[in-house]
Amino acid sequence: MAEKSELKRIPVFIDLPDDQISWFLGQTHELVLKPDDFYIHQGDPADAMFVILEGQLQARGELAGEIVTITTKAGDITGILPYSRMKQFPLTGRAITASRILKFPASLFPELIKKMPELTGRLVGLMSDRIRETTRIEQQRDRLVGLGKLSAGLAHELNNPASAAKRASSQLRKIIKAIKDASHSLGARELTTAQKGQIENLEASLIQQDGPPPDALTIATLEDELDTLLRSHGLNDLWQLSASLARKGAKPNVLESLFDSLDPETARAALVRLCASLEIAGILDEIESSVSRISDLVRAIKEYTFMDQAPVQNVDIVKSLETTLTILNHKLKHGVMVERNYQPVPLLVDSFGSELNQVWTNIIDNAIDAMHGKGQLRVRTYREDSGVVVEIGDNGSGIPPGVQPHIFEPFFTTKGVGEGTGLGLDTVQRIVKKHGGSIQVSSQPGDTRFQVLLPIAAAQVHKT
Repeated sequence: MAEKSELKRIPVFIDLPDDQISWFLGQTHELVLKPDDFYIHQGDPADAMFVILEGQLQARGELAGEIVTITTKAGDITGILPYSRMKQFPLTGRAITASRILKFPASLFPELIKKMPELTGRLVGLMSDRIRETTRIEQQRDRLVGLGKLSAGLAHELNNPASAAKRASSQLRKIIKAIKDASHSLGARELTTAQKGQIENLEASLIQQDGPPPDALTIATLEDELDTLLRSHGLNDLWQLSASLARKGAKPNVLESLFDSLDPETARAALVRLCASLEIAGILDEIESSVSRISDLVRAIKEYTFMDQAPVQNVDIVKSLETTLTILNHKLKHGVMVERNYQPVPLLVDSFGSELNQVWTNIIDNAIDAMHGKGQLRVRTYREDSGVVVEIGDNGSGIPPGVQPHIFEPFFTTKGVGEGTGLGLDTVQRIVKKHGGSIQVSSQPGDTRFQVLLPIAAAQVHKT
C-alpha cells in the first residue's frame, strides 16, 4: 500500500497538503509489476494516469511509420493527463524491472481539477513539455525526411552530368589516339602550303560552326550523300565518318574539293583527322556543359543553405526563389512548366539564413504533388506598400473546402502513412511569422494560390 511519504518524494506532489495527498491516494489503484508485465496496450482506451513509485517502465510502438521507444522511471508520470485529448494509448507499456505504479482513473480528472488545482497546474506543465518534445521530434523527423528527398534528387542531378563527363573522358582517350595516328600519317606526306591550309580551314570552319545543329531529316540526307561520295572515291571503309560529318552540316561539294586537290590516301588521312577533331570538339563541349551543370548545382546548394554566410541578411526574393527551383529541378523537369512573373526591381527582405528557402520548398513541393508531377507552376513577386508578396500557384485539383481551415495545423496531413508528417505548412507558417509576415491560401479546382507577405528590408522602405 502506497504511503503519503512515497508520493511526496515525487516532484509534482512536493509541498502539497496532506489532505489532498490522502484524497489522491484514496482514488488510486496500486499495480505491482514483474519484469515484462504489461500495464497498457496500444489501442486501449486512454483511461488512466500512472504515477511510478518504483522501478522502470518502457512504452514502445509505431508512430507516423516509425518505431518509438519511451523509457520512464520512479518519480515520473505517464499515461493520460488532465486536459489531454488522447483517446487511445498510442504505445504498449511494460515493466523493465520489478515496479510499483499508481493508477488514477481519468474519469476523476474533473474532481482532481477542483480538489487539487496546484497539482493540476503542474500536470498541465508536464503535458506541455511532452507536447513540445513530441513536436520537436516530429519537426526534426520532417526536416530529415525533407533533406533526404532533396539529397536523393540532388544526387541524381549531380550524377547525370558527372557520368556524362566521365563517359566523355573515356571516349576522348580513344579519339586522341586516332587523331595522333592521322596527324602522323599526314606529316609523313609532302603537302604543299596550300594543301595544308585547305585541310586546316575546312577543319576550323566545321569546328567553329555556330548556330543550331541541322534537323534529323537534314542529317539523314547529308549522311547518305556523304557516304555515296566517300564510296565513289574508293573509301568504302570510312562510311562511319559520314555520320560525324553530317551532324556538323558538312556539304558533299566541300569534301569534293578536298578530293580534287589530294590523292586518295592523303584525303583518307585528312578525313580521319578532320572527323577526330570534330569528335574531340564535341566531347569537350559535353564535358564543359557537364562541369558547368555541376558547378551551378553546387552554387545553388550553397545559396540554398546560406553556407559561409551571415545568419541574418538582406535576401533577394527572386534569387531565393530561383535557387529553390534549381534545387527542385529533379521534380520539375518531368512535366511541370514554370511560369515566372517577377517584378523587375529587386525586392529584398531580412531573412534568417535559409529559412525562406524552406518556405518556398514546402509550398512548391506540395504544388508538384497536387499536380501529380505534371502541370503549370506559377511564381509571382510584387511589392505591396511596405511589404513583398510572393505568390506561388498551381493548376492542380485544389484543396477541398473542408480541408482548407486545417492545412496550417500541426500534424495535419492528407498524405498516406510515411508520405508526410503534416508539419510542412505548419513549419511554413511559423517561419513566415518569425519574419514578421503572413500567409494565406485560396483554392479551387485548377487554381490554388499561396500568398506570402513579408516586410521589405529597411534599405528599401523609402524606395519606389
